[in-house]
Amino acid sequence: MGFIIYNPQKGRLETIDVEFTPGNTTWFDSSEKDGDIAAITDFAGGLLIRANDYTYPVWLYDLSRADIGHDRKTARKLMQEHE
Repeated sequence: MGFIIYNPQKGRLETIDVEFTPGNTTWFDSSEKDGDIAAITDFAGGLLIRANDYTYPVWLYDLSRADIGHDRKTARKLMQEHE
C-alpha cells in the first residue's frame, strides 16, 4: 500500500511502501495535540517522522530511531527543521 510522505532532501512529496511493525516503529500513545509526534519509523536507511495532524510524514536520510534515542522531542525538532 502506498504511503505519501514529504522528502525534504528532494523537496517533494513521494509515495513509498512501508510496513509499520513493532520492530521498526516507536509509537507515542500520549500524542493527543495536533503537531505532537505520533510515531517514528526506521525506513530504508532513514527515519520517517509522523505527527498527530494532517501534515505529511517527513523522511530524513541517514538517521535512525537509535540515533535520536527514540526521543519524541528530538524528532519534533528535526521535523520542524525540515518543514
